[in-house]
Amino acid sequence: MTTPQPPKPLSMIRDFHLADWVTLANAVCGVGAIFSTMTYLQSGEIWHVYFACALVLAALVFDVLDGRIARWRQKTSLMGRELDSLADVISFGVAPAIIAYGCGMQGLYDRIILAYFVACGVSRLARYNITAETLSEGGDKVKYFEGTPIPTSLLLVLLLAVAAAFGAVHQDLWFGQIKLAGFRLHPLVLTFALSGSLMISRIRIPKI
Repeated sequence: MTTPQPPKPLSMIRDFHLADWVTLANAVCGVGAIFSTMTYLQSGEIWHVYFACALVLAALVFDVLDGRIARWRQKTSLMGRELDSLADVISFGVAPAIIAYGCGMQGLYDRIILAYFVACGVSRLARYNITAETLSEGGDKVKYFEGTPIPTSLLLVLLLAVAAAFGAVHQDLWFGQIKLAGFRLHPLVLTFALSGSLMISRIRIPKI
């Protein structure tokens, strides 16, 4: 009786396509945005916030490019789709939430809402991955999105960049803060609650 052989390990580097490397650049930009925000919290130099926001914008460029490259080279894979989702969670979910925290949305309710925003982004991407074939209606391309795509969080990042440019950070955040049961809430964080809720909604958005 022969002993079953363990599955052959996946050779990560050899199996990567060009589009996968571009997707990794997306993730690297997201991590860089997080690091830049942490540096801002340590140094107080506002240009680190601008750099963090610029890195999220760069992540969007790579996110668009990886799909175009995959279609151009006609090399798509399940691994590539999973890589894309994981990179998007970092760059358009976690990074915007960290930038918001760095800009002053640090109250208990702020943190709950920012965590909700990230959870919505994760859920949105998971739903997309399991319904992509259905949404493509037998074709090679998805016809529409259910819920707003997670990269739309770039609008929130741009809003934070403008606020930072006007000095509206920390105690000077737009709309100020309110206290509920002894804990702080910055009304500006509600834009993240809205964005997250739209991501997990069932509204249909045509894919261009």
